[in-house]
Amino acid sequence: MALYLLFEATSGYSLIQDYGIDDIGRNTEAVRNSVVDVNRFAEVVQIVAFSPFDSALDALNQYNAVSEGIMTEELRNFLELKLPKVKKGEKPQFSLGVADPKIGSQIFKETKIPCQSDEFILELLRGIRFHYETLISDFYKSPLAGFLGHPDSRATEKEKFNVDQVDDMVFEAISTLDTLDKDFNSSSMELRLWYARHFPELFDIVNDNYIYAEVVNYVENKSELSEHKIPRLTEILGDDEDKAKEIVETAKASMGQDLSPIDLIHVKQFSQKVMDLAQHKKHVHEYLVYQMNEIAPDLAFVIGEIVGARHAGCSIASRNDCFLGTGITVYGEKLRRQVEERLGCYDVDMMKAEIDIKHGGSAKRSSNETEIKGEILSLKYKQADLLINAKVK
Repeated sequence: MALYLLFEATSGYSLIQDYGIDDIGRNTEAVRNSVVDVNRFAEVVQIVAFSPFDSALDALNQYNAVSEGIMTEELRNFLELKLPKVKKGEKPQFSLGVADPKIGSQIFKETKIPCQSDEFILELLRGIRFHYETLISDFYKSPLAGFLGHPDSRATEKEKFNVDQVDDMVFEAISTLDTLDKDFNSSSMELRLWYARHFPELFDIVNDNYIYAEVVNYVENKSELSEHKIPRLTEILGDDEDKAKEIVETAKASMGQDLSPIDLIHVKQFSQKVMDLAQHKKHVHEYLVYQMNEIAPDLAFVIGEIVGARHAGCSIASRNDCFLGTGITVYGEKLRRQVEERLGCYDVDMMKAEIDIKHGGSAKRSSNETEIKGEILSLKYKQADLLINAKVK
């Protein structure tokens, strides 16, 4: 049975016949091996028909239609004209290989042309894409070749959700992380305000919200605090034994009111909820770091995983990550070095001179030293923000 392949290039539709299927069989590995050598691959496939697009707009419309699984009138006419005719009542002696099963189903539904899409077909189409310029050089050369990359990437309204796209999961992860941050902060503050009725002095002793929740979960009733709990408190506080002893001593003279047993149960449950939120946030953050280093290592290296996840797809570094076959951080390292070199240009002496002029002389500057130091830092951070924003826009 003859096998034809439909290939959609930026220049037009191509119909390619597979002449070497008897030699390699339906062996995917054999196809992969033949792709390496263009001369060998050219013996396997040959372009038999080509239909160029009329204009750049037509090319974009045709390309978007196929990506949506829609067979246009131009594609239908091309296939019915160039493929062997099928007599009514007879079984077709050929099949058409397509990259997307959706367009294959549409073609068969409207024309009864048998279509197939499997790993073997995808490997053949991969080889065609790799050697397309060579295969079509003697057949046709279109001025539209290579034109559609930018306009197609701008047609974001035509993009559909794809569960297989890792970048979608990154966007979901950063959204989840933002939600968890908000929930964790609000729950931590509610826990502090609630437990402050019982042990108000602990509010100022422990600043970290997660550690505060851990301490509350362990202590519960402050009246039961004694020296034998110091070792565990020290462990919770990061081996800070002095702070653990301070908590125990402060609890003995605390001005807070006693809580009922039911209130203490709710406090323990609420503190556990805050701890669980923190752990969940940690796991999502680790997942986000892992995925960013997998799909956009350059971008992650330049501006960090979290900021990079918010700006994925719109920077120089992320473009490199999108089109490189192997994830590397070489470009990210170079861009990071450029950012740091440019930041080095804005030295403190130059900023002091600028602020000195602004404040009207060194005498006045010395009397406002604290304010001026703050302005220097502010200027430096603004310059850093400008440089980073320039990289991600």
